[in-house]
Amino acid sequence: MARKTTQTRKAVVTALAWAIGFLIFFPILWTILMSFKSEGDAIKAPLDMLAAPWSLESYGEVQTRSNYALHFWNSVILSFGSTLLALVIAIPAAWAMAFVPGKRTKDLLMWMLSTKMMPAVGVLVPMYLMFRDLGLLDSRSGLVVVLTLINLPIVIWMLYTYFKEIPGEILEAARMDGASLRSEILYVLTPMAIPGIASTMLLNIILAWNEAFWTLQLTTSDAAPLTQFIASYSSPEGLFYAKLSAASTMAIAPILILGWFSQKQLVRGLTFGAVK
Repeated sequence: MARKTTQTRKAVVTALAWAIGFLIFFPILWTILMSFKSEGDAIKAPLDMLAAPWSLESYGEVQTRSNYALHFWNSVILSFGSTLLALVIAIPAAWAMAFVPGKRTKDLLMWMLSTKMMPAVGVLVPMYLMFRDLGLLDSRSGLVVVLTLINLPIVIWMLYTYFKEIPGEILEAARMDGASLRSEILYVLTPMAIPGIASTMLLNIILAWNEAFWTLQLTTSDAAPLTQFIASYSSPEGLFYAKLSAASTMAIAPILILGWFSQKQLVRGLTFGAVK
């Protein structure tokens, strides 16, 4: 009886998880389906739209109108560049918070995390003026720094959590063997926290790839990533649903593929240290 109850409960939980997953993924699925319809068919009723012929017309128009390769390359540079820069800063910072005794570590971590709660528009004007005066408007280097700073609190917080799970005795043994601070971080701590670092890196890439507010405000053409590419299909004349869906699909496809192939590593990293 208990086994039957367990199997029934497992089936219900599985069905509920699939239902929630489908509900979350449905807007993406609908966008992909709409991208393969003509502009006239995209505004029809849902069932009529699904029954309409499939077409690559919208993708052809998007490719003709926009420089997708430039926007894609900008997104790659911004997301991976900001992630690498954040890790260079965050790994030593998280090491210091995890292994150097301090009474204010928790307060500092909470303060860093609280900066993510501030509306970005609250600092838009000073940031825009700084970028204008420094000549960083529509530049990749300026955006890399901005994306690094806005995601740095999350990166440090996650790495701190992973580092706390590593026994401090291992680092002490490395010091007794003559390891310098640099060697301790690079050759002892970092290899042991690879799952946590990898999941942190993947999450930061996703956050930087999807960042829209700052990329729309501080870029126009040369450094514009795929978020700007999508926004260009919203015009005063109205929304062109099929072309907008095609542009959105082309923008999210790379990060969806990356997430699909790295999901095991991401889950492993996010659960790192949960079971001892």
